[in-house]
Amino acid sequence: EVQLVESGGGLVQTGGSLRLSCRASGSTFDDYTIGWFRQAPGKEREGVSCINVRDGGTYYADSVKGRFTISSDNTENTAYLQMNSLKPEDTAVYYCVVEESGTGYGCYNSDALDAWGQGTLVTVSS
Repeated sequence: EVQLVESGGGLVQTGGSLRLSCRASGSTFDDYTIGWFRQAPGKEREGVSCINVRDGGTYYADSVKGRFTISSDNTENTAYLQMNSLKPEDTAVYYCVVEESGTGYGCYNSDALDAWGQGTLVTVSS
């Protein structure tokens, strides 16, 4: 069973930056698609960004394209989400997620995901 440990959330002003980290357990990190979903109060859960660790293919929601960058380090079994030009509408709990099969389908359908992190709160003040 994959275990995910997240860090990096916090409070930032509009236009600021934060970096989220997610460390995954297990010996098959290279096979994963790993990324983040987020959920704001009163809103549905949304896939934010994913990366296929083996080939580096990425997915970004339209709402974050050009502002967020996802990366992975397979020497540390860790993924990162660099969030720049943050807006109040980015305020949410961000959950690190893993799809062990690596197909990327989990970026669009959370039912295909195999593991969730504990969540980290990102608050962007106006």
